Amino acid sequence: MTDHDILLNNGVAMPLLGLGVFRTSSQEEMNQAVQWAWEAGYRSFDTAQMYGNEDLLGCALQALALPRRSFFLTSKVNLGNTGYQRTLSSFQESLDRLQTDYLDLFLIHWPGQKRQRLADTWRAMEELYAAGKVRAIGVSNCQPRHLDWLAADGTVVPAVNQVERNPQMNNNDLLAFCRSRGIQVEAWAPLRRGDLGSPALLQLAEKYHRSPAQIILRWNVQSGVVVIPKSVHRERIVENAAIFDFTLAAEDMALLDSLHTGVRTGSDPETHDYDDDGTVTCGVGAVSRP
Repeated sequence: MTDHDILLNNGVAMPLLGLGVFRTSSQEEMNQAVQWAWEAGYRSFDTAQMYGNEDLLGCALQALALPRRSFFLTSKVNLGNTGYQRTLSSFQESLDRLQTDYLDLFLIHWPGQKRQRLADTWRAMEELYAAGKVRAIGVSNCQPRHLDWLAADGTVVPAVNQVERNPQMNNNDLLAFCRSRGIQVEAWAPLRRGDLGSPALLQLAEKYHRSPAQIILRWNVQSGVVVIPKSVHRERIVENAAIFDFTLAAEDMALLDSLHTGVRTGSDPETHDYDDDGTVTCGVGAVSRP
């Protein structure tokens, strides 16, 4: 464990910074991004069955010939692969595509609104965890109601809840709830698709002689939130990693918190739902969202 890691509720160390590979769609692009990220100090890589690029990430990691224990690897079960048996079989398919024999973290990508389906999926996740095929299990886009379901229906507390978190959607109430349950929050879309032009953010960037992206990422990690910014550009990948050598003042953390508007870039997890085949029935089509 390093100073740039955080301990999950089961004692597994997880890097505070990871590379998200959402929409990285070519092998060349993936190879370059992963190599640049590794050179910049990233030790965590986040993909999903939904992204359709687990195989690309697996090949990119193999090309670097890295010791498996030297990096943290996350994937997520797709909407149409939820339920007990499909979760188990799709997990093995993910391992095959990623060319590994275990994952560090496996997440339920979207909870949906069907409690029994979520319970069945979580039962499969618990089985994979008990078998040692994954070091930690968790969820993504879960609200307190979904986490209460899992607490009542399951036996293992999720290690991670990966949710949208940025200054405009800070999810601070959810962050506090997860902390009360010992669940680590991880931020997808921390840079809000590049929406970095707020006057307050630009003011802080000038004050600290940092980029707006670095300010937001620092705000997250200083709040104890794991970040997985996505980029395929070398300069951005390097820039996003340079967030551990400065500290935001308390008043500036509060200023960033005050930018909250409640506007999401993705679906609202309170209503987002899908059929058992993965067809989205309520909310933005999740195939286009982390």
